[in-house]
Amino acid sequence: MNEATWIILLHQALFQGLFMAKNISLKIKLGKPIRGNNAEANRAVGFFILFIALSLYLAATDRGNGIPAFGLITGLSLSLLGLNLLVAIASLRDLGKSWRVGVIEEQETALIEEGIYRYSRNPYFVSYLLLFAAYTLLLKSMLLLVLSCIGFALVHAMIRREEAYLDRVHGQTYLRYKQRVPRYLLL
Repeated sequence: MNEATWIILLHQALFQGLFMAKNISLKIKLGKPIRGNNAEANRAVGFFILFIALSLYLAATDRGNGIPAFGLITGLSLSLLGLNLLVAIASLRDLGKSWRVGVIEEQETALIEEGIYRYSRNPYFVSYLLLFAAYTLLLKSMLLLVLSCIGFALVHAMIRREEAYLDRVHGQTYLRYKQRVPRYLLL
């Protein structure tokens, strides 16, 4: 296996491991589902799986131009992967018992405004956008660049669904939070 394949496999073991550990521990702790069954979440999760699988395929078959030697682009890619993990860890930690995968209309969760949620209303989604950018740079793939744009649109649709839910549940408190904290980082 080449370096790019190892990097992606190691990154996914860490990233998905954190995600699964949070999901399993919270489901056990709450004793109820934490995965919503809505179209936006289902499309996004399916896309994430496709993007990651395609990235591994491109890396393993050297179709993504591989990583010839450690250079600026490789360093940037590895930095983005490190940032992705830090943002994901902070997101999972700070959201606490309010963590859900997709909207579950029947469950009311607390509005979290502390920790990393002071800087972004959707840091876990930001971590996925960092993943898209990192894999695209690592593999130098135009296909992944196009798919990253599609991934951004799917993430944005999921966020819009969640925002509508939070607006209904938390009203003016959420409106004030939206006015104070950007959806992503700067926007």
